[in-house]
Amino acid sequence: MQPLEHQTNVFGDPLQSCSMDPLTGFFRTGCCDADSDDIGKHFVCARVDDDFLQYSLSQGNDLITARPEFGFAGLKSGDQWCVCANRWLEAFNAGCAPPVVLTSTNAKVLELIDLATLKVHAVDIN
Repeated sequence: MQPLEHQTNVFGDPLQSCSMDPLTGFFRTGCCDADSDDIGKHFVCARVDDDFLQYSLSQGNDLITARPEFGFAGLKSGDQWCVCANRWLEAFNAGCAPPVVLTSTNAKVLELIDLATLKVHAVDIN
């Protein structure tokens, strides 16, 4: 399947790019766009930090180590990445949720995480 057309961010506006370097997104388009094949729900555009990267590693998802065979250079603090909604929520509950770029976060995340919670962690409002 191809990404769904006209996906919006949490404000109902066109979904903005999250990161082209490193290239992110379920479809590696740079956007947190997705379709029903994305069981991980890579909806949250997060600005990852060391706390989140270590938390993700402790949960079995190593986002730090480069995997050249998959074209993945590994993430470092400050990189922006389309994070699975459930992982972000788990990190939030553990006290280590990374900052969020709301204009690049898919509106579909609102089915799992309320906007008020996301806004507390937003880097692109205020």
